[in-house]
Order: sequence, then C-alpha cells, then structure tokens
Amino acid sequence: MKRIERKHLKENELADTLEAARGYLEPRKSALTTIALIVAVAVVAIIGVGIWRDRSRAEGERALAEAMVALNAPVVPAGVEGAEGVPAAAQIGATGTFATEEAKLNAAVPKLKAAADAYPNTDAGVQAQYHLAGALAALGKHAEAITAFDEVVERAGDDSLYARMARLGKADAQARAGQLDAAIETWKGMTADGNEIVPQDAVLMQLARAYAQKGNTEEARKTYTQLVDTHPDSPYTPEAREELENLKG
Repeated sequence: MKRIERKHLKENELADTLEAARGYLEPRKSALTTIALIVAVAVVAIIGVGIWRDRSRAEGERALAEAMVALNAPVVPAGVEGAEGVPAAAQIGATGTFATEEAKLNAAVPKLKAAADAYPNTDAGVQAQYHLAGALAALGKHAEAITAFDEVVERAGDDSLYARMARLGKADAQARAGQLDAAIETWKGMTADGNEIVPQDAVLMQLARAYAQKGNTEEARKTYTQLVDTHPDSPYTPEAREELENLKG
C-alpha cells in the first residue's frame, strides 16, 4: 500500500509541476516565441558572418597572391641572352618577366591596390597595402607612398608588425621626398617606444643620418653616440664610429 501511495504522490507532483509550467508559459507564449526567433536569427547571422569572413579571407589571399606574382617576377633586361642565344625573357619558365624594375612595379601597383581595396579588413588586405606602399616608394611616388603607409598603420593597428614596418617605410619616404623634419619626428617616435620588433639600431642610424643631412651636427653626434653605446655589436656601429670621427674633424 505504501508503495502505491508513493507512486500516486509522485504522479501528483509531476502533474502539478506540468500544470504550473503550463500556467507560466501560456500567457508568455508570444514573448517566448519572439525571443526564440531572435535567438535563431542571431545564430544564423553569426554563422553567416563566419562564412563571409572565411570567404573574404580566402579571396583576399588569392588576390594578394596574384599581385605578388607580378611584384616578385624576375627582371630580364632587353637583349640579355640565355642558353643557345635565346633571349632570356623568351625562355620556358620566364613567363611574367619584365625588362626593367620600373615596368615590374608599374604592373604590380594596380594589382596590389585592387587587393588592398577589395579586402581592407583582412590580413591579406593589410599585406597588399604594405607592399603597395613599398612599390610606390620604389617608383619615387613619395607622397602616395606616405599616404599608403599611413593606411597600413590605420588598418593593422599601432602595435602590429606591419604598422611598425610601415612607419619605418614612411620615414624613409619622407626623407627621400625632402621632408627631413617629418622623417626625423617619425624616427624619433620609433626610438621612443623602445619596441624591438623593428631593429632600434637601424632606426638610430637613419635618424642620425637625417640630422647630419639637415646640418644638425649636435643631434647627429648624440644619436651616433647612442647607437655606439647601446648597440656595440650592431653592423651599423663601425659606420657610426666613422661618422663620429668625421664630425669631430
């Protein structure tokens, strides 16, 4: 009898629980349905964004690879002959060669720009933008290169490797454009943060040269001395010592 009574009690408890749940859910059915739909839409959106990002990443990498084929193509000057007197650029495997470095860069620039603009928020897009800036600088288009290097920093983030390399490229472009004051400020900023991603000895050497070129021998001497004292084993140190002797003379 006790077993039967316990069974009835459990059945009653279950019935009461189900009834209470039904009583709670029934007036809230519409709201709960709306919440369920919102959750379902959010899940679908998250999955869709993930698929879109993966596709954009893959397409960006493909576009970057195509641009790099042109950027890394060998340069074969006109008239150079290979085996058996055949022009080197016409030999098997020489597809994509260019007669001059300028021709190669001019072919690569639009491809790099297309990849950078089409996929700006992907790693491939940032890399394309960085190589675009370098190609523009190599072509002597310093103003465009400086703008492109700034875009790399904005896209990649201040502390990224590409951002720091872009600042180094920007300073070099500024110096080549005759903007020595701007270049000096860029290099000084790179020495101040103390980050070792970009070799500090290389930055100090460029900074010292800029001071010397500007005629600021005092700051040039200080910077060469800092390089010698803090980086005694640097490949730049012998040149820095030589420049210090020249400044003394």
